[in-house]
Amino acid sequence: MLSKRLKSIADLVPNNARVIDIGTDHAYLPIYLYENNVTKNITASDISSKVLKSSLDNLKKHNLDDKITLVLSDGLKNIKENFDVAIIAGMGTHTIKKILSASQIPDTLIIQSNNDHYELRSFLNTLGYKIAKEIVIEDKLHYYIIIKFQKGRELLSQEELLFGKSNNINYYSYLLDKYQKIYKKSQDKKHLEYINILSKLIEKIPE
Repeated sequence: MLSKRLKSIADLVPNNARVIDIGTDHAYLPIYLYENNVTKNITASDISSKVLKSSLDNLKKHNLDDKITLVLSDGLKNIKENFDVAIIAGMGTHTIKKILSASQIPDTLIIQSNNDHYELRSFLNTLGYKIAKEIVIEDKLHYYIIIKFQKGRELLSQEELLFGKSNNINYYSYLLDKYQKIYKKSQDKKHLEYINILSKLIEKIPE
């Protein structure tokens, strides 16, 4: 059974797309996509041969070792095919930016970064991608930001670059509380700015 985080990522994958899961870990997501008929055209890649061995073991358990392709690759470096969708989840923005420096990038990217979401949104915007959908989920007392980017242009406001387009009131309230505590200790004007922006965002979300 998929974690809430991985299921939320899977729900963003369009049907019958050619998908690559970069940094596949145990291949849980590709197995789910195949078995639930989201798509049968899946490649799973990882930089670690040890991880790919674990992925292969899982594929064999599900009788999918001849259905899902495994590739040892540092990001997209050893990937020769073209894909409709790339999934990059569970790593930091710095690593994700390195992966996306490749020449062949799919038109749809589903990204769950562990940090630096302002930098991620800014980078993808500069790269010529727009936010098609952004969701925030809480899983095991942790918030995960999952963004589906699609090729296209959009002008993001400072508020959208900072805090995204999820309109998740629980997440915004969590951030507001966090920055209020930080500001109380630091008196840093930057955090006061965040408090003001988040307060306005929360006010605009209908109850």
